[in-house]
Amino acid sequence: MDEALLRSLTPGVLGILVRRGADFAAAEDAVQDALLEALRVWPAGPPQDPKGWLVTVAWRRFLDATRAETSRRRREELVLGAGLAQGAPEPGSGPAVDEELQLYFLCAHPSLTPSSAVALTLRAVGGLTTRQIAQAYLVPEATMAQRISRAKRTVADVRFDRPGDVATVLRVLYLVFNEGYSGDVDLAAEAIRLTRQLAAVIDHPEVAGLLALMLLHHARRATRTAPDGSLIPLAEQDRGRWDTRLIAEGVEILQAALARDRLGEYQAQAAIAALHADAPSAEETDWVQIVEWYDELVRLTDSPVVRLNRAVAVGEADGPRAGLAALAELDDSLPRHAAAAAYLHERDGDLDTAARLYTEAARTAANLAERDHLTRQAARLNARARR
Repeated sequence: MDEALLRSLTPGVLGILVRRGADFAAAEDAVQDALLEALRVWPAGPPQDPKGWLVTVAWRRFLDATRAETSRRRREELVLGAGLAQGAPEPGSGPAVDEELQLYFLCAHPSLTPSSAVALTLRAVGGLTTRQIAQAYLVPEATMAQRISRAKRTVADVRFDRPGDVATVLRVLYLVFNEGYSGDVDLAAEAIRLTRQLAAVIDHPEVAGLLALMLLHHARRATRTAPDGSLIPLAEQDRGRWDTRLIAEGVEILQAALARDRLGEYQAQAAIAALHADAPSAEETDWVQIVEWYDELVRLTDSPVVRLNRAVAVGEADGPRAGLAALAELDDSLPRHAAAAAYLHERDGDLDTAARLYTEAARTAANLAERDHLTRQAARLNARARR
């Protein structure tokens, strides 16, 4: 059973139902029913026209649901009338590219919270079931079902042909990618698939920049953690195990995007990732260029987190005291500020201060793996101090 094929067909099928007159929420429910039916019957005999099969089944499910609700009989008549008036497009016909693109925009609507936009995108565009999404985010299925239902109600009255915001769509996809892997769904791989799909229907350098960034980060995935689950810092990763195929693809996509001279934040982030990927060893990293790209990122985003990362890069390029000076200009309540300061103090030889800051950083770590890593760093320095 080719689940990847099912997921790739989902946005086109959903778009056809909406264009026939179905409201988004009802159409999405019908498509999900059709996907589940496909999982049940296709292994015994896959159809010659998978998309046409899904459209037919989903449309029937939509009509059945409409007829079953007395309060919506009037809507059924309008939908059927609209379908007849429009000639009820055949499965697979019509402007599929525009439909898929508008689905991305709809699911990443500004009125949705980030978590709701991510969930709706994974279900409506990605074709994942509510159970799969709930497992990926480690929440009960009922909780995720409520979140998706609220999201669908929020966008119910949004016009399907309304211009969308590419930046919002990219932020949602980036959020999906950063969730990584949990449950039986690899969200990082799913985010890459969806971003590839988006890049196929929209010509935008920042879409290419995000895809390049994802590929370059994903290339290092196998080396980020030890067998016991502990984090491995970038400088200590086994570069021989990085995926050179993904790196080459990411660099090629990035270079084509940069050549268009419409720089955006994802292209700048991808350029930094490419410089790390290009270095044969941590010691040979071109930190001067990385600082220059961080300067571009600061100009584009003015983000305190970007400034913090820039301070660490300055510490690598110009020495730890220069990095600490840059860090001193920032709010010390920023996430990972203490961890960055600890690293720079250690490089400067102030082990006592570094150990104290690692301990402080561990108390506010974003997750268990990061907390354990910082705790081990503090313990390592404290052990050295006792010798």
